[in-house]
Amino acid sequence: MENVSQIRGSIVAIPVNDIDTDQIIPARFLKVTDKEGLGKAAFCDWRYLEDGDTPNPEFVLNRPEYSSASGLIAGNNFGCGSSREHAPWALLGAGFKAVISTDFADIFRNNSLKNGLLPIIVDEETQQQLFSLAEEDPSTSVSVDVEAQTLTLPDGRAVSFPLDGFAKYCLLNGVDQLGYLLALDDDVRAYESANPQRVVTSA
Repeated sequence: MENVSQIRGSIVAIPVNDIDTDQIIPARFLKVTDKEGLGKAAFCDWRYLEDGDTPNPEFVLNRPEYSSASGLIAGNNFGCGSSREHAPWALLGAGFKAVISTDFADIFRNNSLKNGLLPIIVDEETQQQLFSLAEEDPSTSVSVDVEAQTLTLPDGRAVSFPLDGFAKYCLLNGVDQLGYLLALDDDVRAYESANPQRVVTSA
């Protein structure tokens, strides 16, 4: 996992509430066990016409002016539904580094943080402002400082967002939970050496 400390880029808006994980990545794509190619399937049922291959010209992600967006501003309750880890995989594969919403489903939020996708919680006023900015000007750019836990808007206003300490450490250092544990291998071995195995006898 790459370290995530600063994010700067344009945003694209999907102002729809309750976007669930089946809309982010339909269940038929869950047979894979790696992330390769999942970006093309992100929002597949909205992104393509009935043949599953022809881009839907009405869907915002198919508009060339949004092709380089690294941030997604979405409606409320983003990532609800099933717990599939493929959802953040697909979003990362589609080029997104952060998703902004007023709230996220807990499992989606945790899966995102484990994979280096930053879920940013903002108030409704900020959400609506970003919707307007993204729709009016596709070049609208925002910046994120993970260390400071701030999202800076084009007008210079900095909005704080919550991020728990462990997730923040992992993002800044580019490690997932397993990587964090493996980095403690020397400490574990030292503890085991200093504390010989104890035999537990039954009563």
